[in-house]
Amino acid sequence: MRALVLILIIAVVAVLAAVGSGYVNISQVRPAKAPELSASGNGVTAKGGEAPAFKVQTGSVKVGTKETTVKVPSLQIQTPGNQAAPATTNAQ
Repeated sequence: MRALVLILIIAVVAVLAAVGSGYVNISQVRPAKAPELSASGNGVTAKGGEAPAFKVQTGSVKVGTKETTVKVPSLQIQTPGNQAAPATTNAQ
């Protein structure tokens, strides 16, 4: 149960981030219309009604390759050779 709640929270945060950053643009193109209700001795009947319509535009990500020259630093290792190690003492 906790995993399901965590997944839902992550999904909601992802949608909010996409809309907030402008990657997803949602605009309503048709408003909703409520159905017409009529009550009679047989019960309640509903006629008509229409769900709202939305237009969703998303950004695009283009992936490609190109050749580039990259300057890489060289690494040189110098061994100490015959140098004497510095003396260490534990004098207190």
